[in-house]
Amino acid sequence: MTSTILIADDDPVQRRLLEAMTRRFGYQSETVDGGEAALARLEAPNLPPIDLLILDLVMPEVDGMTVLSRMRQRRIGVPVIVQTAHGSIDVVISAMRAGAADFVVKPVGAERLQISIKNTLRFDALEDEVRRMSRRVSGTVGFRDIFTRSESMQRIIRLGERAAKSTIPVLIEGESGVGKELFARAIQGASDRRGKPFVTVNCGALPANLVESILFGHEKGAFTGANEKHAGKFVEAHGGTLFLDEIGELPLETQVKLLRAIQESEIDPVGAKKSVKVDIRLISATNQNLIEMVKAGRFREDLFYRLNVFPITLPSLRSRPDDVSDLARRFAARFAAEEGKPVRGLTAEALQMLARYDWPGNVRQLENAVFRAVVLCDGDELGVMEFPQIAAQVDGYDVRVPPAPALAPPLRVAETAAARVDVRDPHAVRLLDENGNVRQLEDMEAEMIRFALAHYRGQMSEMARRLGIGRSTLYRKMKDLGLQEGGTEGEASARDQKTFAA
Repeated sequence: MTSTILIADDDPVQRRLLEAMTRRFGYQSETVDGGEAALARLEAPNLPPIDLLILDLVMPEVDGMTVLSRMRQRRIGVPVIVQTAHGSIDVVISAMRAGAADFVVKPVGAERLQISIKNTLRFDALEDEVRRMSRRVSGTVGFRDIFTRSESMQRIIRLGERAAKSTIPVLIEGESGVGKELFARAIQGASDRRGKPFVTVNCGALPANLVESILFGHEKGAFTGANEKHAGKFVEAHGGTLFLDEIGELPLETQVKLLRAIQESEIDPVGAKKSVKVDIRLISATNQNLIEMVKAGRFREDLFYRLNVFPITLPSLRSRPDDVSDLARRFAARFAAEEGKPVRGLTAEALQMLARYDWPGNVRQLENAVFRAVVLCDGDELGVMEFPQIAAQVDGYDVRVPPAPALAPPLRVAETAAARVDVRDPHAVRLLDENGNVRQLEDMEAEMIRFALAHYRGQMSEMARRLGIGRSTLYRKMKDLGLQEGGTEGEASARDQKTFAA
């Protein structure tokens, strides 16, 4: 699902123009005719959330500055782009101080508005990612850090909020990569143990001969190699939360001691003479069917019922496609900042393609795919071309490099006085013609345009940007080459204007 933009303007002509432009950019848009209606829409509990507000400063009754003031008072964190008819520096400064992210002067051009929207959404996503990472370090991650538009996921979050109000053991179930650890951190962040230790143990990665020592600790000299005392994960999590990930991988002999530790709230370190009392909140997670493992004798039934007191099943990413776009934008903003890339976001076509993919690896796979795309990207947007593995598995988006034109066989030096080069790179442009002479610039330009047309699948804006020419110039050259029906440069501009007004 693409971002939703709310347009607040009392002028119906301006509303229609802005709505047409934002929809052409690939966003969903809604319009209201005043400040009061804008505030009501931003706070509507049963409607999809608004990602960006385009706000006119001069409106009757409740004007733009009043809307900004009330948004700050009510803690509405939606980013705002303000519109002003005059562009007075005093007005702009006042709006920015009141919380606006950017401003545009009426009548705003399409390119200026598109850049402003992309930058604002990018910075908003980046700020959210920075805040979330900061809260993770401090142990204060909450359910507000789980971004979702899915009703099924929102129900799960409400369930988690109830579990956070007590110390009841929670079992989080779900496929690999759905975010079980983040959900566990959110439970602690919403509980009275907020800010206390959060200790994670991946039970599937514990060495078989050291499981008991890692979990419960050991005394110095308890076994060969125990050169010093080790506290263990239970003691490290004292006063906070112990998160046992992939609990189904725990050996049967260790399950017995884990059951006692949960029942008695005390552990027996290896080689210790007395038990140690611990105060922990236990949250476990698994991507396996523990009931089937109990039936097969690979998991203790009594331990299962101790862990499965408050089960929560996280839905897979493919069951909530509306979340893909938001997650992709936030990952892109974070990785672009980390890698120093000028990536503003993703194209509408790329977002549609990502939403149609099944994501067997869930959120983790999406995060890694966006990371790779940011590293590969040479422009300011992530398009379909930056996700070749994903595009190859989605109908209608298969990315293939067009075949290179046939090359003339290399001639012997004796046949011509001109130097011959046997070009074998399929992406290279031939510099010599069949007679060994330098090709004309007109022919090479035509070949470049044909290649770009196939390579970017007819995306005119992308072609013009990559070729370094204007769109109207590109239309004219393509008409001369007979590649598509087109008009003159003025007619191309007229087509663009008609598209906005449509």
